[in-house]
Amino acid sequence: MNSRLKFISVVVCIIVALRCHAQERIILLNEGNWQADNGKVTYFENGKIVSNQWFRDVNGSKLGDTPNDIIQVNDDLIAIAINWSNIVQFITPQGKAVAATEDVPNNRKLVADGDYVYVTSYGHECRVGDAYREFTRGFVAKIDISNFKVVETCEVGYEPEGIAYYKGHLFVANTGGYAFQENHEYERTVSIIDAASMKVVRTVDTGQINLYGKMSQSGRYLCINSPGDYYDIQAATIIFDCEAALNSADDKDCFTKLEYAATYNCVTTAGIFYAIGSRYSYYTGEYAFNYITIDPEKVMATDGVEGIDTAFPGTLLEDIKGMGMPYGIYINPYSGYIYATDAGSFAAAGAMYQWSPEGKLLGKHKVYINPAHFLALKPDGYMGGLEDVTVDMTDGDTAIYNLQGIRVTNPVNGRIYVQKGKKFLYNQH
Repeated sequence: MNSRLKFISVVVCIIVALRCHAQERIILLNEGNWQADNGKVTYFENGKIVSNQWFRDVNGSKLGDTPNDIIQVNDDLIAIAINWSNIVQFITPQGKAVAATEDVPNNRKLVADGDYVYVTSYGHECRVGDAYREFTRGFVAKIDISNFKVVETCEVGYEPEGIAYYKGHLFVANTGGYAFQENHEYERTVSIIDAASMKVVRTVDTGQINLYGKMSQSGRYLCINSPGDYYDIQAATIIFDCEAALNSADDKDCFTKLEYAATYNCVTTAGIFYAIGSRYSYYTGEYAFNYITIDPEKVMATDGVEGIDTAFPGTLLEDIKGMGMPYGIYINPYSGYIYATDAGSFAAAGAMYQWSPEGKLLGKHKVYINPAHFLALKPDGYMGGLEDVTVDMTDGDTAIYNLQGIRVTNPVNGRIYVQKGKKFLYNQH
């Protein structure tokens, strides 16, 4: 057996062993009903729902009204944006509440750099220190996790939504989503902020209105959804190249527009986007769906001619199409297991589905109302040991593989890969 085959065999054997023991630990935010103050947290572990009111179980109190984002800040801290309660709640990975920041009203989406949490807000004021700052449009707040105080802000566009961090910069998708009720137009821009100074250094015009919802990130690329105006301007997807934007490329060269919706999107361990697109029309009162995978590198290189596919693994697509109302999709970055939720009627308990990385349906679980936002916790002690695997690489194979044994050509910062039989954390500066 040559060295390449030895390498693949070793990796496959290790992966099989890991899958037998891999500990799936998923936190799911259930939004509840808006203004009903009934948001809940589901905790899922090893194929079972541990609790559908995990936050209350751990802390003896309710979470709040309409939680709409959750992120891992560092190994010891998680942040949750609770929109209608105007709270950014901080908890440990064990679910224990440690602090809450109440100075960012109408908060939306989150991102972190390890020392600070950044949150978008539709609001027009924010407390910084002992004073309040007022904004004509929306803003981004910078929260210092050493004291959970807002230390700086930056005004962006009206009703900013998704936010991503790349090479010391924040990329903020502006919606203008209140255009139907306030005296302004829809936004169509991405604001780029220097995270250190909290100053806008560039604004890229995408030509597509209402850049709404949480966006997924694959290295330098972002997947941004636009639902249009629900009348004449159709929904679309923007694939955005952060590197091009930082390198002063023309606006038109920083993104590619795709004629699909990406209402609920996520990134795979191979850096590909999965997107469930939901298009609603006020003319018909009906939803139209599309289901696509997006290779962002190919899309950007070919202006969307290549890189779009409708093939999904196993029964994943068939199962999702059988849902009453898909409401979220997520892939565990540590294991590749796939999750999606069904909101059903939006008024009663929803469901969470789990698939293997190959798309085999593993289970359907009853959760709470409007289950939407996922976070995978790191496996607890089951993913170690791969660093000790060594293989005679006489043929010089330096290819990078993910933990499913699939060769990766577009590794993503912050994810674990295998090269020359050793596990490593990819972190390209």
